[in-house]
Amino acid sequence: MPATGGAFSSPGATILGVEGLTLGADERSFLREADPWGFILFARNVDSPDQLRRLTGDLRDAVGRDAVVMTDQEGGRVQRLRAPHWTDWPPALDGAADGARAVELRHRLMGQELRAVGIDADAAPCLDIADAATHPFLRDRCFGTDAASVAQMGRAAARGLLAAGVLPIVKHMPGHGRTRVDSHHDLPVLDIDLEALDRTDFAPFRALADLPMGMTAHIRLTALDQRPATASPAAIALIRDRIGFGGLLMTDDIGMNALTGTPAERAAAALGAGCDLVLACNLTRAEFEAVAGAAGRMSPAAMARGEAALARRGPPDPCPPAELRAMLAALTPRA
Repeated sequence: MPATGGAFSSPGATILGVEGLTLGADERSFLREADPWGFILFARNVDSPDQLRRLTGDLRDAVGRDAVVMTDQEGGRVQRLRAPHWTDWPPALDGAADGARAVELRHRLMGQELRAVGIDADAAPCLDIADAATHPFLRDRCFGTDAASVAQMGRAAARGLLAAGVLPIVKHMPGHGRTRVDSHHDLPVLDIDLEALDRTDFAPFRALADLPMGMTAHIRLTALDQRPATASPAAIALIRDRIGFGGLLMTDDIGMNALTGTPAERAAAALGAGCDLVLACNLTRAEFEAVAGAAGRMSPAAMARGEAALARRGPPDPCPPAELRAMLAALTPRA
């Protein structure tokens, strides 16, 4: 463990992005001091398999432990690792048409590609339910248009990732599919009663509430209060109690414009509402430092949920990828 935290100190209550393809001495020093629970990588951090293996190794060396390194590898528009070194996967809505077994095999292969370069958590599956008016930023990232099919395909995706030794992160809790604006730019508002949401939007998350990690949605439920769910004690209580999710709960990126205030203020509000970790992706160094300071260390309850998640992080998948691809091709000739 880093000297700043001490041998028995918990890590920082953050998952942090990093600047580029390599880790310089100055950034390494900052990360050693901030000691985030984990890291998130984006396209700016990705060049080749050898480069990624060095970077993920350097990140773990910086904090002195086998920290989680995550990315967004959903398929379609949202995948940070792409051809020619990695597979370009179909978006969730298209891939779901091939059935649950194909979804599972794709995510197992996806997980193998991630784990081979040191990435051991994926911000997937997306358990939001699409409808005809779901905002385009989200619609084809959903697995279907009804709760049962989304839950079925989401379970298959999670099963595939776990088989490959990669932790799935369900999102966006408690359900983003009915929203009509992009939370990267504005705050979506759901003016729907909780009973209706309980039958639909909440249902896939309830069905997969046993999974180890989850991510909040930057949306406001008018039936609860005026705050975005990420910063709403009532919304976090709903995720924990009504949906029944007991896993490690992180925010969506606190740099998104659905939230107000400085990044540090957003971090403090999210943790005060009951989130376990703050996800900070695309900030300046000064903002990253402020977020790390505002977040402080993980609480004992968050640490316990983090340890339970890490216990589900299995070894790399021993099944040859060619064998899995043959099984997938038999199900989907276009695969």
